[in-house]
Amino acid sequence: MQLCDELGVLYIDTVNEPWAGFYFDSKLGPEARSNYALRERTMAAKRARRSGSTTAVSCCGANPGMVSWFVKQALLNIAEDTKLKVKEPATREDWAKLAKKLGVKGIHIAERDTQRAKQPKPMEVFVNTWSVEGFVSEGLQPAELGWGTHEKWMPANGHKHKKGCQAAIYLTQPGANTRVRSWTPTAKGQYGFLVTHNESISISDYFTLRSGKKATYRPTCHYAYHPCNDAVLSLHEMFGRAGERQGKIHILDEHEIVDGIDELGVLIYGHKKNAYWYGSQLSVEETRRIAPYQNATGMQVTSAVLAGMVWALENPKGGIVETDEMDFRRCLEVQMPYLGPVIGTYTNWTPLTGRPGLFKEDIDKRDPWQFRNVLVR
Repeated sequence: MQLCDELGVLYIDTVNEPWAGFYFDSKLGPEARSNYALRERTMAAKRARRSGSTTAVSCCGANPGMVSWFVKQALLNIAEDTKLKVKEPATREDWAKLAKKLGVKGIHIAERDTQRAKQPKPMEVFVNTWSVEGFVSEGLQPAELGWGTHEKWMPANGHKHKKGCQAAIYLTQPGANTRVRSWTPTAKGQYGFLVTHNESISISDYFTLRSGKKATYRPTCHYAYHPCNDAVLSLHEMFGRAGERQGKIHILDEHEIVDGIDELGVLIYGHKKNAYWYGSQLSVEETRRIAPYQNATGMQVTSAVLAGMVWALENPKGGIVETDEMDFRRCLEVQMPYLGPVIGTYTNWTPLTGRPGLFKEDIDKRDPWQFRNVLVR
């Protein structure tokens, strides 16, 4: 980002990626290896930038990236459906006030990848529909989530940060080995992995209201990711060996995938209509028709990059910008033709649905949307 600014060149990335060695540096504690720490470095660089410096778009893929635009559109949809008359927010504070007024307690980046291959996953191979190196790296980072002001309970291995925006916590366990209860339209109730992502922190931070230094409102936000079935098997195999990755890796291309979709959206919960999922249901068949040589997962990411590039070209002197700060309408206008069906649907499901079952559980029956009920323990 700094080099591009010196050269007067526009910049965009899909993830706040550190230099090689960061993810697996045993000399660093879990807090120092977190996405929170990476984002704080970027925010420090943002504050240090002179006004009118060259635009650098930070973390603009499908997620982080596109999902931040989905959140804003979903909030407006919920407001309309609950007959809440509001003027479209123009500032960060106004967006946070809208979320609070709607009664939003939290947001899951709720994803289900149902793409399946012609051949089953062989032993000793990590199979995925996108970068294996990227998934393993972030999956071995501490589980992280934006921490809402409504939360009454924290896991025993949960920790707050000593410095920075204070919008998130981390757990001293790998995100890809941490399960949470969530919901998507195809799977309905499902287990997802609480993999750390930049948007979990940036969205919670963006929608924070403060009185002085104290946060008076903030939604919980985290990733709830169910990757393709081959990737789930790959994770089980890897964690069964204490996190040692398989010797071979493989990314499924469009020719190997029989069928399936990447159902990626935001589940906004706690409001009058309980929970609302808004997102993309892009199939591999649709992807082949629109732009060959990609699977559905890749298309969701690259189309978000395209939208970010267009926005940067139209706003070349914006300095360092997070996707939460960009014009969501303009970005979605560019990206929508590549996302397949984009739908919004309400659900009565909560993390307490069907519980307790045959065994007694430590749950909060008074507030279904407490993280205490979401985390699989």
